[in-house]
Amino acid sequence: MGGSHAHHADDHVPEVPVGAGARITLLTALALIGAVTLWGLVSYWPRTDPRPSDSAAAGIAPGVTFPHAEVLKVHPACPRTAQGESGSGYQPPGSKVGSSAEGCGQLTSRVESGQMAGKVVTVTVPPEVSRSGIAPGDSVQLIQMPTQGQAPAFSLFSVDRSVAIWWLAGIFVLTVAVVARLRGLLALVGLAFGAWVLVKFMLPALLTGESGLAVALVGSTAIMYVVLYLAHGPSLRTSAALGGTLVGIAITAATGLVAVDTQRLSGVADETGSLLTSFVGEVNFQGLLTCAIIIAGLGVLNDVTITQASSVWELRSASPAMPRRELFTSAMRIGRDHIASTIYTIVFAYAGTALSVLLLLFLYDRPVLELLSTEDIAEEVTRTLASAIGLVLAVPATTAIAVATVTPRRSRGRRSR
Repeated sequence: MGGSHAHHADDHVPEVPVGAGARITLLTALALIGAVTLWGLVSYWPRTDPRPSDSAAAGIAPGVTFPHAEVLKVHPACPRTAQGESGSGYQPPGSKVGSSAEGCGQLTSRVESGQMAGKVVTVTVPPEVSRSGIAPGDSVQLIQMPTQGQAPAFSLFSVDRSVAIWWLAGIFVLTVAVVARLRGLLALVGLAFGAWVLVKFMLPALLTGESGLAVALVGSTAIMYVVLYLAHGPSLRTSAALGGTLVGIAITAATGLVAVDTQRLSGVADETGSLLTSFVGEVNFQGLLTCAIIIAGLGVLNDVTITQASSVWELRSASPAMPRRELFTSAMRIGRDHIASTIYTIVFAYAGTALSVLLLLFLYDRPVLELLSTEDIAEEVTRTLASAIGLVLAVPATTAIAVATVTPRRSRGRRSR
């Protein structure tokens, strides 16, 4: 991948001398890993759809449907009891807490699909739904349950947010296109490829009982090959970043595997995991947790390694005669700053997604070490720390690969990008 390779017009990569031996070694190693990845994709690719063919096998009662409906009227949320009790924190519809409570906590809507299309139904909803801003004209999805000899019973499944999500996604794509231009759009294509690998390969393979570690390594490696070369162009700099990324993935996998085993984590920490065990008993949930640990660190890992490889290329371009040891030291100074900011990103990203859990734990007023030992918290802490370890060690690994690839000016080597 020499200077003849094309690059994006807005992505100038300085030309630096590259040693032939290091170049051949790096590209040969990547080619071998790529071949093994392709073999893994073929070997582990699910031959059949692992999803159950009937609704009963998926935990859905026969005859249950999910029609869409248009909201006609939203009744106020039911008032709380004087003690703030009563199960979910609100009075059931019809309870006598004054005239304002009559019909409270209910949603009236018109069914728009299915056999009952056109029927106006009223369902009871939790207070948080009533207070979420839902209004007449909004769309919801209902659960229609058949009853013997009686009219079907309806309940709320979810608010239909697809239109708002598509608008948000459109704004995101437009923003990326305007600010990052071609590189940003290619990054979105890489993101779409990653989602495709996740949905078409990794999830079905895990449901069929394949090794979570193997599926994660194969799928993650395939994603990184496409994402890095697509977003940053086929160059030796990108290859160095890819090499460091693969080292980071391997370290994260090893750390996660050991951590899950030594902590005796089951991989079933919440109601979702418990529900999944009743549908797909052949899944190894410890392997599933290891897979989740590896996937969790992919995005940040990619960011760190490409930045580190670019730093080495820029430093070599600015100082062609700098010895390798000094080049490594200078690049690591940049890498340490990036590590510090990225660790903040990982920790606060988890805190943001788990804010409700953290609030609940705060109310428990239990010793921190005891709370950390619970399955749900221990899983998240392990996921964060294992990803962080792989991330941190990927920085010196990428730096070493990049420094070994570029040669000082006084050495004979090919000029490459």
